[in-house]
Amino acid sequence: MLHRAGSERLRCHLCGHDEAPRRACAACGSTKLAPLGGGTEKVEEQLEAVVPKARVARLDRDAAGGPGQAAALLAQFARRQIDVLVGTQMVAKGHDFPGVTLVGVLDADGPLHLPDFRAAERCVQLLSQVSGRAGRGDAPGRVLVQAFKPDAVALDYDAFAAEELRRRERLRFPPFVRLAAVRLSGNSEVRVRGAAERAASAARRYAAGGDALDVLGPAPAPLAKVRGKHRWQLLLRAPDHAPLQRIGRALQASHDVAGVQLAVDVDPVALL
Repeated sequence: MLHRAGSERLRCHLCGHDEAPRRACAACGSTKLAPLGGGTEKVEEQLEAVVPKARVARLDRDAAGGPGQAAALLAQFARRQIDVLVGTQMVAKGHDFPGVTLVGVLDADGPLHLPDFRAAERCVQLLSQVSGRAGRGDAPGRVLVQAFKPDAVALDYDAFAAEELRRRERLRFPPFVRLAAVRLSGNSEVRVRGAAERAASAARRYAAGGDALDVLGPAPAPLAKVRGKHRWQLLLRAPDHAPLQRIGRALQASHDVAGVQLAVDVDPVALL
């Protein structure tokens, strides 16, 4: 992600890597590069240009980096010392500001593209939560939603839930089955991949003993590297928890690859 505070730097929020932007494309050598997208820094910058008299502040991971900084910004907003608060998902949940009458959601369909079967569910939840920030006082509230594919953004929760349940039943995902994510991580990608392949083979052998269980994968995790650790995972799918717990314990007991951690997450909240 491109950060503009101080000097322009590319910084990864997952692994911490930091470097200056390249002056030319590494693939073709072109120097015709331009920053794209609408991160919070860019939105803050454009708002200050469009409404120069408004007091604009930003609340994201960078702005709330130090102890108490997030609480201090929210307190200023509550006292109406800030007119417009730009932020990430952290501004959407659990706050009560009676003076807020307008909420804008940018890139509302962005979360739909995450490789997780609960992506649409989380998107709808987030839209419901952030919409609830507007109109909590005496004045009515208004919510503006921007999306690249507006038809894909569900604002009718009941209709969404009915269709989503039909889809999950057809594809055999929770709540119609149970899942366990077996996650492996380590400094060596070769070791992690090998351990994941052996774990998948072992899970299939255990399942062949009569358990009604599917083994999906292994494959690199959607976030394939976090804080220097390579990550692979496989999914176990069964009608109930019993075979997941039994096979999960067996995989943990038989795992002996040095430098590779194996964890079993039954009913995982996220698959990233």
